Amino acid sequence: MKIRKAVIPAAGLGTRFLPATKAVAKEMIPVVDKPLIQYMVEEAAQSGVEQVILVTARGKESMENHFDVAYELEDTLEKKGKDKLLKEVQRATGLAEIVSVRQHRPLGLGHAIGCARDLVGDEPFVVLLPDDMIDNPHYPGCRQMMDVYEKYGESVVALIDVPDHQISLYGMIEYEEMEERVVRVKDCIEKPAPEEAPSKLGIVARYLFTPDIFDAIENTPPGKGGEIQITDAIRTRAKENKVLGLVFEGPRFDAGDKLGYLEATLHYGLKHPELGEKFRKMCKKKLEE
Repeated sequence: MKIRKAVIPAAGLGTRFLPATKAVAKEMIPVVDKPLIQYMVEEAAQSGVEQVILVTARGKESMENHFDVAYELEDTLEKKGKDKLLKEVQRATGLAEIVSVRQHRPLGLGHAIGCARDLVGDEPFVVLLPDDMIDNPHYPGCRQMMDVYEKYGESVVALIDVPDHQISLYGMIEYEEMEERVVRVKDCIEKPAPEEAPSKLGIVARYLFTPDIFDAIENTPPGKGGEIQITDAIRTRAKENKVLGLVFEGPRFDAGDKLGYLEATLHYGLKHPELGEKFRKMCKKKLEE
């Protein structure tokens, strides 16, 4: 079945970015000239997704507004002849159909994904974490996973090779090799100590699930911190040999971390078609001071 829908869990408080996120949704923090959430929707749309489901919470209305028509703004830009800016504003509106559902209580990533069940229905779907950026414009991260799904018909999780000092931050997998960059996930452990990790491969950023993941989430008891961990639901399916892993192509940035955000800003700033060269010169000048 074609992947038509994407879920973006965006109900978190953004505590890693306080005080900036005290009154502003973390997902609306810009990287150069676009908010984080737009990068996610663009990747989904470039991969062929038609509908994006935002899982939101109280105070997150700005995300929905960003993808809505802004009549007064557009009218003002048009009258002032600012056609380039007008086109950019309208582009965000036309990327995909945007719908939303509330996660009323902060019960974890697994619970947030489960909140989208009624809107997803009985279809496979992708999940993008809104502060995890993968830059591969010619072969988007979601599209890479969709191609694996179309070949094997099973759920797919995105993987990276995790350095030892970061293993306790990720869901780490036990696996069997299948083909280049593709493995079969046999088991996974949420945030283990380095000596307890079954491998160096960890789950990050992107997921592609068949609809049976919702039953696994529903039957998953709360784990660390009283939250329903998506890693535990994935583990249930992995033990049934129903989960694959893909070591995706393209640089990845954890823009929910302050240092990772600065790295992402540097990366996207240097490749910006208008600002890139000036930014490069500015960075070089600063480094020489």
